[in-house]
Amino acid sequence: MARTTPQTHGEILAAAARRFAATGYRGTSLQDIATEVGCSKAAVLYHFAHKEAILTELMAPAIEVLRSLDSRIAGQPEPAAAQQVAAEGFVDLAVRFRSEIALLRGEYPELLQQPGFAHIQQISERLIDALAGRSERASDRITALVLLAGIAETCGQFADVSDRELGDALLALLRRALQPPTR
Repeated sequence: MARTTPQTHGEILAAAARRFAATGYRGTSLQDIATEVGCSKAAVLYHFAHKEAILTELMAPAIEVLRSLDSRIAGQPEPAAAQQVAAEGFVDLAVRFRSEIALLRGEYPELLQQPGFAHIQQISERLIDALAGRSERASDRITALVLLAGIAETCGQFADVSDRELGDALLALLRRALQPPTR
């Protein structure tokens, strides 16, 4: 029998994370989350105005680190320094928040259309620019985009690998794949 008392914020977040991981953001309804917690949909809505608010809160720590990385990249006037900060910072973010990134698998473009995530597109473009060594060449930008997408995907696939081992492997890959920026 379902409980009818409002559940804690944390229980709802944990249930939502499990549901998003299992069936995706689009494939999860507020009723699914309520059922998993053992409460009513109204109880979920007491804590969160809508499903996007749940996802926004789940992603808030990762987004804050991404914003910080964006600021550090912006503070690097030299393309090589910006590229290094971007590479190391993104690998750290992807490894550290791999479970949160896994929640977005296959739904990233659609989620960027939601108001709470619109700014992520601009940060992603600046991250690609930095990884490309601020080059306008299509090949450099394609390489940067493929590396970002691949790193995000890889982190979700290797949950059993230690953070250090995964981070070291990803940084080694980036160093091999990226061309040092030329002036």
